[in-house]
Amino acid sequence: MTAGGLAISAAQREALTRWLDHLRALKGAADNTLAAYARDLGQFLDFLSHHQGGQAGLGALTTLGQVDLRAWMADLRGHEISPRSIARKLSAVKGFLAFVADQTGADATATLSARGPKYRRKLPRPLSEAAAQDIIQVVGDQARSDWVAARDMAIVTLLYGSGLRISEALGLTGRAHPLPDVLRILGKGGKERLVPTLPVTAQAIARYAALCPFDLTPDAPLFRGARGGPLNPRLVQKVMEQARLQMGLPATATPHALRHSFATHLLSAGGDLRAIQELLGHASLSTTQAYTAVDTARLMEVYEKAHPRA
Repeated sequence: MTAGGLAISAAQREALTRWLDHLRALKGAADNTLAAYARDLGQFLDFLSHHQGGQAGLGALTTLGQVDLRAWMADLRGHEISPRSIARKLSAVKGFLAFVADQTGADATATLSARGPKYRRKLPRPLSEAAAQDIIQVVGDQARSDWVAARDMAIVTLLYGSGLRISEALGLTGRAHPLPDVLRILGKGGKERLVPTLPVTAQAIARYAALCPFDLTPDAPLFRGARGGPLNPRLVQKVMEQARLQMGLPATATPHALRHSFATHLLSAGGDLRAIQELLGHASLSTTQAYTAVDTARLMEVYEKAHPRA
């Protein structure tokens, strides 16, 4: 069976569909995550069909060895796929193979013990406290109308003040106005968390709501585009891009950098790592621990600049 240019047997495609349904129903995987998994697994199964000399059923998946996975990873490297991306794809493949093994009673120990390439994890790139505060004003100053300026300032204030992802901020409805002291946020994988808000954020959203020319009904999006529809996240990215160019900030000063800044500045002020994990909605503490490395790196930079013997 060949679909979309990929040679995958019907049995393998059916197993892939069941695995994706399993992730959606039992683990609450996000649509974007499932789409990425489907793409990665489709390419992996297509590689196997050629590597093994033709399409095969589930039996081909239960008898895979590390040699097969190493051949696949070598093929990815040959196509200049980064070590980080290969490691991510391998994680998806292992998850699928473990599911197939569980469904068929096979032993997947050999394939699940395969190791991906080593890579250096990228540290978050937060803004300085001064830059994070200044960019909010710059974002407002560059808008052509008062209500758009108020909207843009409200969004970036929310991103920095509560550490939200863009999708989470733009997913708010009119029920979020007036802004409560605590927001209930539906994050990745359908996971809910409670996020405190700041008075300055409530004031920014109240000003936007007062100027917005559209009726902010409870079930409609809180943040609107020029024609009244849901605000496109690309517009928020563009607003930040223009602001960082005006301020001379690096390309890493994105909307998501405001979330990084939220976490780093809390940690610098003595915030508890576990509490910050909950505020960010990270499933694993190891994800949040990246901010300790950022804090340490900043500390060493200050040390080297300030210590007379450095």
